Amino acid sequence: MTTESSSSPLRVLVHGVSGRMGGEVLAAVRAAPDMEAVGGVDLSPSSSLAADFPFYTDVGTAIEALNPDVMVDFSIADASPGALKAAAGRGVHGVAGTTGIPAAELQAIDTLAKEHGVGVVIAPNFAIGAVLLVQLAQQLGRFFEVAEVVEQHHDAKIDAPSGTALAIARALVEGRGEPFARQMPDREPAPGSRGAELDGVSIHAQRMPGRLAHHEIVLGTQGQTLSLRHDTIGRDCYMPGVLTAIRQVVQYKGLVVGLEKLLNL
Repeated sequence: MTTESSSSPLRVLVHGVSGRMGGEVLAAVRAAPDMEAVGGVDLSPSSSLAADFPFYTDVGTAIEALNPDVMVDFSIADASPGALKAAAGRGVHGVAGTTGIPAAELQAIDTLAKEHGVGVVIAPNFAIGAVLLVQLAQQLGRFFEVAEVVEQHHDAKIDAPSGTALAIARALVEGRGEPFARQMPDREPAPGSRGAELDGVSIHAQRMPGRLAHHEIVLGTQGQTLSLRHDTIGRDCYMPGVLTAIRQVVQYKGLVVGLEKLLNL
């Protein structure tokens, strides 16, 4: 990676460019005056890509040819760690919205990024409202005994529950300081009806056409409940967070997990 002056546009490579989120990222980077979309990586090109747009099927080859400052990854959990390590090992900063990356891989990414003096930002959600929902969950968890998370996504989402739902559940438990009191029935004619469980928080994942991404927290204590919900109406809602991460990741060395750390929340 070459050293860019502060007035030079950030050179951005998009990994997973043929996917729906990859396409949104590409459009957002192209529209940003302080960035330049230098190319894309995926297993096969999308029909929406221009014929002269630099496209590669291998991350390392793309980096060597295009010399990007930042690689943005919206792929899958099987492909993301390898791409981020390939970028970090070549002195390229990374931003990723891929969820489900194993802890051992996160540690390896952090180690490699520190060795090469680059930053990597991984966030389960780049929507500002969803990030705020996680922060509110941490603040509210200590006031309630019972907590449930309901998430709804489109039917093509490959993981359940979502990374954001897990982040909400962990924030609730962190705020409470101990597991929640999970209410279980004496009889369960349909096993699993109470959903998944994380430290006493029940998590319910819905998958169906017509949905995009929705997360709701329901908290209960004596004589009252409190519900908080965030709805994603369009994928464009993620782009302000993604662009913020691209701009700020160059200031870091090592792994940063969560957009909230970049927003000083």
